[in-house]
Amino acid sequence: MRIIDRNVAWKTGELDVIAQEGDTLHIIEVKTLVVDEFPRSLSQQDEYDPSANLHAYKIHKVARTAEWYVLNTNWEGDWQVDGCLVWLRRRDSKAFVRFFPQIA
Repeated sequence: MRIIDRNVAWKTGELDVIAQEGDTLHIIEVKTLVVDEFPRSLSQQDEYDPSANLHAYKIHKVARTAEWYVLNTNWEGDWQVDGCLVWLRRRDSKAFVRFFPQIA
């Protein structure tokens, strides 16, 4: 993917990352959590879970803002809303990233 825009604000919300892969535009909602250690497993539902902020209302809000972006940029190809969860380790700034295509 090639990033073409970031932090695009509109009255309905903000789009974190807009990227293009082939003929598809990806609107990516990113949720980050700074941690001391990475989670032991992806199913761990404790303090290491940034997905708690990637709930249905937020996804709906991002999708609505994405529609505005697509219309106002005259994008003519396919587009989708994706999610990205990032755990950023405090001591060395290394990241553990999970990408979730087509969350909306």
